Amino acid sequence: MDTARRYTPHLVFLLSREFDPPMQEIMQFVGRHPILSIAWIALLAAVIYTTFKSLTSKVKVITRGEATRLINKEDAVVVDIRQRDDFRKGHIATAMNVLPADIKANNVGELDKHKAKPVIVVDGNGLSAQESATALTNAGFQQVFVLKEGVAGWSGENLPLVRGK
Repeated sequence: MDTARRYTPHLVFLLSREFDPPMQEIMQFVGRHPILSIAWIALLAAVIYTTFKSLTSKVKVITRGEATRLINKEDAVVVDIRQRDDFRKGHIATAMNVLPADIKANNVGELDKHKAKPVIVVDGNGLSAQESATALTNAGFQQVFVLKEGVAGWSGENLPLVRGK
């Protein structure tokens, strides 16, 4: 078969004025698969929302390398928001244990004098620290960060944890 004939149908499709516009095809798909379409739209909306929220947030998620640099070079304060028992089992050196309820109630005690320093909020896996970090930002802390993957990621890279306290 000659090469020109193999590609002719595509060329005819592109040059033809009688093909269905993409919007008609989309509407047909939506009509045939309403549940799948609703799920797709919900997923798209969730992705747009979370992307927009993370871009406009004052709180930034940082890697373990960035956290180490902030702790060593800029004297960052580490705030561990896990329960006291989890904190005692192992936490980042110099971390302060402040519960999320205390942060919400603006009962941060000794942490209050570190408003000008970088603050790294740490939880178990990096999923629940955002809310506490936002509360600290609203309370006047200037540089607030969340450790990506939390203590689980930290210990997963064999970085040191301190037990007790």
